[in-house]
Amino acid sequence: MSLVSLALIFVACRTSSVPEKRIVEYSELLRLELLGMREKDQKVREGFSSSMTEETMTAILAVDGEHLGRLKEIVSQYGWPGRSLVGADGAEAAWLLVQHAPSPFMKHCLPLLEDAVEAGESEARHYAYLYDRVQVKDGNLQRYGTQYKFTQEGVLEREPLADPESVDERRVSLGLPTMEEYEAILRATYQ
Repeated sequence: MSLVSLALIFVACRTSSVPEKRIVEYSELLRLELLGMREKDQKVREGFSSSMTEETMTAILAVDGEHLGRLKEIVSQYGWPGRSLVGADGAEAAWLLVQHAPSPFMKHCLPLLEDAVEAGESEARHYAYLYDRVQVKDGNLQRYGTQYKFTQEGVLEREPLADPESVDERRVSLGLPTMEEYEAILRATYQ
């Protein structure tokens, strides 16, 4: 057996012994696709408020549904699309899009995003937003104070929060503004 044959067998054995660790190269095409999806996602949400028309809500749901299938394919193929695969802006686009997906898919992505944060592939603040969104959708208390809703009167109201006394400490540790600063931003944006 030649030295080349032995080397190929060694590489094949090494590759098949660690299937969960995929070597992923940067993909500009995937990055651009995610950025395009984000642009469409945000365009349809322009003017988001408590007084959106039924037509706008239908358009938002249609775009979210259109993106869901592709997001599932991406996550299935690559795991969480982190910085080394799609760049910082592509990873941020993926996070934003997943926040607009149905709850089961958000739940599926949460541990993937957590691992990506631990590996330096994504932002800790992204995890905070997705964690809170999953908690609120499940009827639980949020941890980071990122989730708000509009009341029937059209007033912006924070979803219930666990341990509100130390929320600013948790937020600042992840690079988020304090609750007071965040609420001021939300009110200026949505009211």
